[in-house]
Amino acid sequence: MNRSIIRYILGQVLKLESAFLLLPCIVALIYRESQGIYYLITIAIGLVIGVLMTMKKPKNMVFYLKEGCVATALSWIVMSLLGCLPFWFSHEIPSFTDALFETISGFTTTGASVLNNVEALSHCNLFWRSFTHWIGGMGVLVFMLAIIPMSGGSNINLMRAESPGPSVGKLVPKIRYSARILYYIYIGMTLLEIVFLLAGRMPLFDSLCTALGTAGTGGFGIKADSMASYSVYLQWVVTIFMILFGVNFNAYYFLIFGEVKKAAAMEEVKAYFATIGLAVAGIVICIWNTTSGFFDALTKAAFQVASLMTSTGFATVDYNAWSSTAKTILVFLMTIGACAGSTGGGIKVSRFISVFKTVKKELDSYIHPKSVKKIKMDGKPIEHDVVRSINVYFITFILLFCVSLLLVSFEGHDLTTNFTAVLATINNIGPGLNMVGPAENFGFFTPFTKYVLMFDMLAGRLELFPLLILLHPALWKQAFKRPSSWKKRGGK
Repeated sequence: MNRSIIRYILGQVLKLESAFLLLPCIVALIYRESQGIYYLITIAIGLVIGVLMTMKKPKNMVFYLKEGCVATALSWIVMSLLGCLPFWFSHEIPSFTDALFETISGFTTTGASVLNNVEALSHCNLFWRSFTHWIGGMGVLVFMLAIIPMSGGSNINLMRAESPGPSVGKLVPKIRYSARILYYIYIGMTLLEIVFLLAGRMPLFDSLCTALGTAGTGGFGIKADSMASYSVYLQWVVTIFMILFGVNFNAYYFLIFGEVKKAAAMEEVKAYFATIGLAVAGIVICIWNTTSGFFDALTKAAFQVASLMTSTGFATVDYNAWSSTAKTILVFLMTIGACAGSTGGGIKVSRFISVFKTVKKELDSYIHPKSVKKIKMDGKPIEHDVVRSINVYFITFILLFCVSLLLVSFEGHDLTTNFTAVLATINNIGPGLNMVGPAENFGFFTPFTKYVLMFDMLAGRLELFPLLILLHPALWKQAFKRPSSWKKRGGK
């Protein structure tokens, strides 16, 4: 294992995060908040450790998928540990476990909070909570690849380990330019949402935090009622942008460069919009009688559907009070998630399409045993390795979900609370149902359960395997294996 490149990447991540931490310092300066000093202390800690880890550049800059997964998983853990320090140092979140939970929830774009009164936080802490969503939405390593030159030709392994979805490819020949294109689109859409929010007379600070949370599909609100107190216009702006950020970013690349037919032909995107349309229609029928009319029902249904399918987690109503049918539809959406290659969470639409096509192929083989058919997506055959990895993903997801559900059940809460708490964290949704509903929070769980849910949040954001590989005994044997050069110098 190339340990030196992993160490170097972790150091670069710490330095990059230290640079990001300057923004809440500026917010603290604007609002004259003393909490800004804790961000400066955290920046100093991150820079010192980061500089020490990157002082010696690795001789071998090549790394494979194994190193990519390890570096990605450790980067997100280290990033969360550093990012939680301002919350903890300022005592606005006095428990280290709670501060870490809030930070991991932010970076993984989950949006599950342990706070009872979010409005009591300082502006700089509120901004950092929302900004962690934006950083985690596209991925800090993708950002690092876009701005820091890294040779070796194996950078795609970092992007594959961090990007959501069953497969990641290059938009252009060089991975660095692919990362830049993704961030240009990401930044452009974020700025566009801010403009629309300001046009609806939302205050600048609120617009920034809301847009950052929407772009990363995270959902940390800066008000106790999330988005309920904002105007219908603002709710529709957020609804539309939540849906847009849940679209595969490859579609935007095709549209920007005039390849409209390619964008329109993407099966996943069409299935994504069709699912949203059907879900909205179903929930409107369920809640029409409890609202003030069709448009009110449509507004509430569209917002909640967009929020939960894209794993954003904003809310305008307490959908705990809705009928069982409406809540069942929402749980289905939480499971499906957004498109691969978007900032959304969940299992991803493309995986479900692949599984449905695999089942259809199996049924066809019973009717026509001698027929040989390949599963296709967008008119192109899906490689057997991709189909196999998707099937393995589903199996692993179910196993991890069941183990987590069992561990969480030790606290003795009701099944709906436990089930949706695990589902909401492993799929990076945020709120669930009952005790973890949109009007509640995760603060009542014990530290043990919170660490289980933190693991689920990280596993869900990193597509399970980059984090699970850290638990493999063979990896640790390789990690602590003595280098051959050390043995030649006389080491025993």
